[in-house]
Amino acid sequence: MGLLGKAVATAGMWAALGLASAFAQQAAGKPDFGAQHASDDARYVAEWAMESVDHGGMPFVVVDKKEARVYVFDGGGRLSGASAALLGQAMGDLSAPAVGEHTQAGEVPFHERTTPAGRFVSQPGRNLTGEHVVWVDYAAAFAIHRVRAGVSLRAREARLASPTPEDNRASLGCVVVPAAFYDDVVEPMLGRRRAVVYVLPETRPVRELFGDV
Repeated sequence: MGLLGKAVATAGMWAALGLASAFAQQAAGKPDFGAQHASDDARYVAEWAMESVDHGGMPFVVVDKKEARVYVFDGGGRLSGASAALLGQAMGDLSAPAVGEHTQAGEVPFHERTTPAGRFVSQPGRNLTGEHVVWVDYAAAFAIHRVRAGVSLRAREARLASPTPEDNRASLGCVVVPAAFYDDVVEPMLGRRRAVVYVLPETRPVRELFGDV
């Protein structure tokens, strides 16, 4: 191997080491919630995602159902934004088997209107009306989307603006956020690439669903 070949090989080795070092630093990092007063459960899951590198360097979202809050992070664990959210009207952590079909038909029984808990890999897309959404579980018609115009718009906006989470159970199961938050945070961060969405459970301890750090 000539001098040029050795130089190229050495440069490649150092580049690889640099990438490995950067990845290791990211893995050891902590999520930055900024000035947000997030719950212990939300912080635990975000820290677990970072320390285990479960998010694979992708942007990630923590949906805290008990607090009706959404936290969006970039791949390095920096908070891009947080917001109140509307969630499924029914309590529960599982999706009903046929909820996707019922949603498309516009007939979702109350007991099926849950926001499922778990780890999901999301992808951007559009619904049947052409609206931009972030699909969390396409088969279950489970998405993150903006609050929609209509006769209930003002009531839904009032629920989002209220200081308590009790009145935020108002969707068919999707995570519904203010239009400005969707346009300014969700779509730029999640609307052009895959991401990981962590939805915290409400019927069992968080640590039963997400591993220890």
